[in-house]
Amino acid sequence: MARTSIRERPDREEVLWPVQTACPACGHLMRLRYDNCRTLVTLSGLVRLRLKIRRCEAADCSQRRRPYRPEAEGAIALPEHEFGLDVIALVGTLRHREHRSVPEIHQTMGERGVAIAERSVTNLVDRYDELLATSLSDSARLRRRLAAQGRVILALDGLQPDVGHEVLWVIRDCISGEVLLARSLLSGTARDLAPLLREVASAVGVPVAGVVSDGQTSIRRAVKQALPGGSAPTLPVPLPARGGAAGLRSRPPCQDGVEETCARRAPDRAVGRRDERSPGRGGAGLLCRRAQRHHR
Repeated sequence: MARTSIRERPDREEVLWPVQTACPACGHLMRLRYDNCRTLVTLSGLVRLRLKIRRCEAADCSQRRRPYRPEAEGAIALPEHEFGLDVIALVGTLRHREHRSVPEIHQTMGERGVAIAERSVTNLVDRYDELLATSLSDSARLRRRLAAQGRVILALDGLQPDVGHEVLWVIRDCISGEVLLARSLLSGTARDLAPLLREVASAVGVPVAGVVSDGQTSIRRAVKQALPGGSAPTLPVPLPARGGAAGLRSRPPCQDGVEETCARRAPDRAVGRRDERSPGRGGAGLLCRRAQRHHR
């Protein structure tokens, strides 16, 4: 059964910014060059993503003029897909965990307000099975592509539907956008996630330059356990962890990955600089000190 009605216009727009500013290949600054837009169907409704694309312009760089997309995009949807990852995770859970048929899943999605055709439900079930069967060792093309770029920046995303307790964990490469591994686990502890990262790190054949996640403590511990000496930095990004909504309409977070530094916002730094420049200016300095005390 195909969808016969025209899809509604999205009622909200999210702007995604790349966290990585230095080129992974040569280290030069990647500047913002253009925007890409895509409309997705998620469990929370239609959303229009505005993606800020960076590119390296260094003449001797192997990644010259290749687009670097926002890291958070892959946590919301797979490349060239109309439905979000949360919809795929819910369809797969209803199919394999609840043992529901395709018409029953289609009816459930309609009750949740998700505009989807019945044949699209079948496609999403197949896509969910493909995700769980993803194996890096079986794809020679993917290994050649990763070897050409020289390194990978891993992203670890967890999506949990509101039915059942399984979490769909997806590990992908932010440079190429390829999904490297996907597993459905009942928990997301460091003991469960470390083997996944260890399996990917040993199979890619190239160094792991960093790990992008939403900054959960279990993920940080898993990175330290799985990667050699915990050398790869963990960059906290506002990703939709475990299927929750993420506030993505913002500028990119701090680059150093330290929450204590990021907690000090730009207005506070501006106030501090004004207070240091004019410590004895009477009213102006007093207003700054009062604002600092009020903030604390």
